[in-house]
Amino acid sequence: MEFSSSMKIYVKLLLTALFWGGTFVAGRIVSQNVEPFSIAFLRFAIASIFLILLTWKTEGKLPALKKLQIIPVILLGMTGIFTYNVMFFKGLKIIQASRASLIIATCPVFISIFSAFFLKEKLNLTKGLGIVISVCGAIVAISKGNINQIFDTSLGLGELYIFCCVLSWVAYSLLGKAVMNNLSPLASVSYSAIVGAVALSIPAYFEGLFQNIMNQSILDWLCISYLGVFGTVIGFVWYYQGVERLGPTKAGLFINFVPIFAILCAFLILHEPITPSLVVGTVLVISGVYLTNRTSKVSAT
Repeated sequence: MEFSSSMKIYVKLLLTALFWGGTFVAGRIVSQNVEPFSIAFLRFAIASIFLILLTWKTEGKLPALKKLQIIPVILLGMTGIFTYNVMFFKGLKIIQASRASLIIATCPVFISIFSAFFLKEKLNLTKGLGIVISVCGAIVAISKGNINQIFDTSLGLGELYIFCCVLSWVAYSLLGKAVMNNLSPLASVSYSAIVGAVALSIPAYFEGLFQNIMNQSILDWLCISYLGVFGTVIGFVWYYQGVERLGPTKAGLFINFVPIFAILCAFLILHEPITPSLVVGTVLVISGVYLTNRTSKVSAT
């Protein structure tokens, strides 16, 4: 019974990585036809409805915010939802999903760096080595194996947008540590999704969302629905179930599968090539992320 229950959690975490990997492909497809603010608004409008219902069912209600929680929750929505998603879809309109996924995969590395700087968390030799390896992997992937290209001004705007995603997710993660001291993960995600959706509605309106909404194809709607339901609601809920059951370290290791699934999905669905530089970059990024998040204590199992 225990084995079956544990296996269920592992399967959910693996599927979560697959769903999150798929968001790069869905985002790449829909961003070619729909403007970034409109995609992000529709994604989180859908997600917010499901998250509110799920929080109500799981926790009995959506807990009221205290005065001191309002600004941090607004900042969560503006960093992890508003800024991240606008930069995400702007970037995916320009660069391949596989390359974008490898840049995003460095998030845990930059979280460790900023946590050491702002939260005074210890950064040991293993973590330092992991940071260097992971960043080298991202550089190899971004430059397509031509490292000199990093210093070339022609290196594009798409990569810059995706790197802004990384920075906004770092801010979201550090803020989330403080917010989740008083709010459950599910309530925190629900509130941040609501704040993000409300903030996104204004630029989406000026982008022509309501004039263009009826002209969107079935494929666009399928991609947006996938982003909202599988990429946001199911992905976050299953991930936090894994964190609750296995702890953040073990659950977090499954994030390493995200770029692998993203690259495979991009190859199978978008026919993006799997180049040697992409393979080398993937191995280096995943190895670096693993070392960066590896616990220094030996498990007594």
